[in-house]
Amino acid sequence: MTRRWRRLARLPGAVVLGAVLAACQEGTVIGAGDERPRSAIVLAAGDIASCGSDRDEATAALLEPAATILALGDLVHDKGSAQEFADCYQPSWGPYKAFTRPTPGEHEYIEPSARAYFEAFGGAAGSPDEGWYSFEVGSWHVIALNSNCDFIGGCRAGSAQDQWMLRDLAAHPTRCTLAYWHHPRFSSTSGGAVQLQALWDGLFRAGVDVVLAGHEHNYERFAALNDRGQPDPDRGMRQFVVGTGGFGLSAFGRPVTGSEVRDNTTFGVLRLELGDGTYDWQFISVDGRRVVDSGSDRCH
Repeated sequence: MTRRWRRLARLPGAVVLGAVLAACQEGTVIGAGDERPRSAIVLAAGDIASCGSDRDEATAALLEPAATILALGDLVHDKGSAQEFADCYQPSWGPYKAFTRPTPGEHEYIEPSARAYFEAFGGAAGSPDEGWYSFEVGSWHVIALNSNCDFIGGCRAGSAQDQWMLRDLAAHPTRCTLAYWHHPRFSSTSGGAVQLQALWDGLFRAGVDVVLAGHEHNYERFAALNDRGQPDPDRGMRQFVVGTGGFGLSAFGRPVTGSEVRDNTTFGVLRLELGDGTYDWQFISVDGRRVVDSGSDRCH
């Protein structure tokens, strides 16, 4: 038996997925009638799999069938190839693919046009020449963006992605909205991706509540921030950086404005419970399912 299949065989929860897959679809909850659920579970992390490590197996053990899983880019290391998706990602996080809504990282684009990534996820990853899309989770609107600006014609104001994003947000004026991409706008490791400022501005003006990112191999939670990156509890967006899917851990520099919690000692996933006008969060470690950070807040 190859290492790939040994990993798959001992993945917790993999056996039960077949029955669940037949019963539900992404973003929906099994229940009576057409009643909208009061809350929905989202699990998120980026920077996940490598054939040289079993740490992605440990984070996969924290996933829950029928939750919506946001894979925050750099899903396989090092080259984002079809072989790596088959041998590294598939045995651990792969069995949850039907529940996964991914966004690409820079490692995916080592393959021309992120070809292997889009082939691996099909329509769930959006159009191959874009990589952005939106969907609903419970009562929340969720928007996936592509932060690999150099490969998609830029992320400036007026870019194709910016125009699509603004139209999508205007067409979905829900009380609660979550956006996610790979590179964080703000980070105490790198300072953040300034090329995303125009998109951040648009998200802020539209009243988005939560932004998720990966890229930095650590966990960092921010206060609700405005368009200038300053704390704004009334209108700001709370950013979570969750690059803890299994590939590695990296150090922090000097904390940037608004950084509230930082941890680079453990791998894990962010668990969000999206309610009707509220959200709760837990960052859950692979170390005995320890809760490293938790809290709750209301939508704007």
